[in-house]
This record gives sequence, C-alpha cells and structure tokens, in this order.
Amino acid sequence: MTSDLRMTYEQRRTSILLPVADELCGLIRTTLLECEHIDRVTARAKDADRFLAKADKKELDGQPKYIEPLVQIQDQIGARVVVYFLKDVETVASTLIKYFRHIEAKDIVPDSESEFGYFGRHFIMAVPLDVLPKGIAKEDAPTFFELQIKTLFQHAWSEAEHDLGYKCPRQLTSEEKRLFAYTAAQAWGADRIFDDLRAALSSSPTP
Repeated sequence: MTSDLRMTYEQRRTSILLPVADELCGLIRTTLLECEHIDRVTARAKDADRFLAKADKKELDGQPKYIEPLVQIQDQIGARVVVYFLKDVETVASTLIKYFRHIEAKDIVPDSESEFGYFGRHFIMAVPLDVLPKGIAKEDAPTFFELQIKTLFQHAWSEAEHDLGYKCPRQLTSEEKRLFAYTAAQAWGADRIFDDLRAALSSSPTP
C-alpha cells in the first residue's frame, strides 16, 4: 500500500504539484509587488517522504488520520513569504487575504508564555484556478495550499532547528532543549527590537 501511494504521489508531484507551485509562487510575488521589506517568496511541493510520513499518522484511537491522503492532506503545496520586520507580517497577510480565499488562519506560538520555540503565521488557502497550467484539470489539482509568513529571524531559527533538532536521530537532552529555547528567545527579542527601532526611526523628523 505504501509503495503504491509513493508511486502515485511521486507522479502527482512531478506532473501537477510542481507546475502549480511554480505558478502560485509567481502569482504571490505579483500580488505583493507594492509591499516593502520582503526578503523572499517561495513555493514547493511536499517531498514524497514527508508526504508519506504525514499520510501514515494515526488518531489517538489508532485509526488512520487520513482515509484519502491524496485528497485530505492540504499542504501538498506550501508557500512561504519571508519579511524583514514583524509589522510586515501583518501587511503581507492583509494584502494576500484580499486576493486569496482562506479557510484557516492561525498564529503558531509555543504553548506557554514562558516558553520559546517556533513562531509563524500560517494559512490554509484555496488554490486559484488561474494558476493551473494548461493541461491540468481542476479536478486533478490540489484544492488548497499552506501559506507561511515569517520574519527573517523566525525563518532562520525554524530552518536551523528543523535541521539540527527535528532531524536528530536521538532524543534531545534537557540541556540541548534549553539551548534551542535560548536561541528562539534571542530571535524573538531581535524581532521586537528591530520593530521598535523601525517605529522610532520612521517617526523621527528629518534633519
């Protein structure tokens, strides 16, 4: 079953998801042309290993979380916008929701105010029909994609943590977890300091 799902998904990824992701990336960039302080806009199709790992998830009662993973998994395509400052997250989000229909929006934050870890703004959005390349039928294309909006510091921390922590082949020690939390706190603080500096300097009178 897993090998059949892998083969089906890999074919889908090559023939549908990658072309749609490219078109989607271009549309997001065009939509954000008037927005300042954007570092990058990217879109990707989820790789087969990560798709299969998600498709294999179980509910608490042991039942499969996804009966039809090719239909139910909504982040087969993921887009990301990385901005300079925290305030730019709001600007980008408010701009994109004018042009893209979203069914879910949430801020990802640690469970407790005393904890530090991953931060980011996430949306599940409908794939616009006008990004479907010629030859890809509406019924074959993904219905939704995931959009993440992050600052440079949030992006840098999550990439490093994913590579070092999430992919670690063993359980992290308590000290290692504290070190990850410490770097997350530094990134959190840097974002706020730069936002404060931006506000102060933009309101200063020109000499």
